Amino acid sequence: MTGLFAPDPFDDEADLRPGPFPRHALWVMGISAAAVAAGWFTSLFRIGSKEYGLPPAAPGALWTYLAAWAVIGLAVATVLRVTAARVPVYAPGRIAAGLTYLGTRLSLGWRPEALLVGAMAAAALIAAGVWCALALRPHRAKRKTRTGAGKETGAGV
Repeated sequence: MTGLFAPDPFDDEADLRPGPFPRHALWVMGISAAAVAAGWFTSLFRIGSKEYGLPPAAPGALWTYLAAWAVIGLAVATVLRVTAARVPVYAPGRIAAGLTYLGTRLSLGWRPEALLVGAMAAAALIAAGVWCALALRPHRAKRKTRTGAGKETGAGV
């Protein structure tokens, strides 16, 4: 069950992601656009007309929520990509897409007030910041080596 979130030591997804700025910008825009589109697509049954499904969950314009989560998704993906360009971060794309998708999906189905959307944006940015802080912490080697005399020494233990 934890295989989805547990880092695999042989997985190359936690590598550095250096490269030119246009590639980083395209990655950030692609992740954000895909997550907002997925959130919109999975909310269609709640926002469509009455003759095609359930009545809308709440009245209000959809484009403001889509635009807000596009900007929030850009910010979350930027934080994760900037950190991934400096240190290995595990699954920055999945984390950015997941946070943006969840916010978009909740906002379109529920249509909260602006203050609550701001709180959701702050929570997404804090979660991305915590994920980056975990990647920035120093890693200590926790392995034992054998010396030539058969004596075990702890390297970093």
